Amino acid sequence: MANRKTYHVTPDGDGGWRVKAEGGSRASSTHENKTDAVQSAKDLAKAQPLGQVVIHRTDGQIQTEHTYGKDPHPPKG
Repeated sequence: MANRKTYHVTPDGDGGWRVKAEGGSRASSTHENKTDAVQSAKDLAKAQPLGQVVIHRTDGQIQTEHTYGKDPHPPKG
């Protein structure tokens, strides 16, 4: 089963925003505004069999998350 590929949208400290794959050493992309960074992260996540975007606030706290693809863990029941 494929693992979920997670992308984080975080402030870059210089007034811009970066998109970084979880566990990656460098940003996948950098942007002047949060809207463009979120769209880029969503595009990357949607291109994966299982993708996730975690959007952070300027203080680093998680604001929201979006998941794409089939959930690898179906509900029990």
